[in-house]
Amino acid sequence: MRLRGKTAIITGAGRGIGAALAEAFAAEGAAVVVNYSVSAQAAAGVVERIRAAGGRAVACQADVGRLDEHDALIAAALGNFGRLDILVNNAAIDRREPFLEATPGHWDEVMAVDLKGPYFLAQKAARVMVASGGGAILNISSVHDEQAHRNNSLYTIAKGGIKLMTRCLALELAAHGVRVNSLSPGAILTDINRKVLSDPAYKEKVLQMIPLGRIGDARELAGAAVLLVSDEGSYITGSTFYVDGGLLL
Repeated sequence: MRLRGKTAIITGAGRGIGAALAEAFAAEGAAVVVNYSVSAQAAAGVVERIRAAGGRAVACQADVGRLDEHDALIAAALGNFGRLDILVNNAAIDRREPFLEATPGHWDEVMAVDLKGPYFLAQKAARVMVASGGGAILNISSVHDEQAHRNNSLYTIAKGGIKLMTRCLALELAAHGVRVNSLSPGAILTDINRKVLSDPAYKEKVLQMIPLGRIGDARELAGAAVLLVSDEGSYITGSTFYVDGGLLL
């Protein structure tokens, strides 16, 4: 069990990629804080599945976009499990709209959850990790940290920021024993893209761009994620791993 004895906070873990990572981390021995913003029932289901399999988990409500709610996540880890070793910044939202229709309100909304929130939550988590001798931060980004996405510029810009944020934090935290990496998925079926992928024409267009010829499953990110936060990845920091079926090719 590669994460035995460690505690992880995973944001946006009530469903999709976050839920898959929460269950994978727990299966590897980690105690998990399953963060959610509004999906209390879904988060409770993740916790129930983890506990039923013999793992340890608690649910914790917090809107990552609200900096004053970050303390609750740190307290959930320390209060329930006595330590914090891993932070996974997974929670994200998008606003699919043409650039010419984008608004300052939408900019603030997306950047709060997708960039500003992860940055300052990482700061709070890193302070705890530095004090305890080290840890790992994993930012869930997207292939769109590298590739522009039509009619989705706000999300794409935020993910580009996450990629450089990962490098900046890795550089500053390395001396403290805290590693920081990004995991950038390609076309993975989640709630954030389920609606657009339900359009057969759009889905076919996406499939034509993926050499492996299929949409990915959130569970297929687990192996890379566990590597990046475990001792097996002890010499990896400042890196971005693409799990995209070859999409960027």
